[in-house]
Amino acid sequence: MLHLKVKAKDIRLSLPIPYAMLNIGISILSSKFIHQQANKWTKDYFERKKLDLTIPPLDKKLLKLIVEELKNHKGIVLVDVKAKDGTEVLVRL
Repeated sequence: MLHLKVKAKDIRLSLPIPYAMLNIGISILSSKFIHQQANKWTKDYFERKKLDLTIPPLDKKLLKLIVEELKNHKGIVLVDVKAKDGTEVLVRL
């Protein structure tokens, strides 16, 4: 399970994210429909800035292999950020 903790001035938020939800999110974000929509949404911006870029498709199999490997390293801290204003973000397996 992925644990996300955010501490700000007025808010303390702790979200446990099960690996099943992470796999569902990977499936949605790597779908062909989302990829087509992302390219369509950014097309006008790239044309205005005269950039020749497209968003590459995400490889679902590779991302799921990464999640499977992360399951073997429980307790490791992935992100630990503290801002000057006191905001903290912690992501731990």
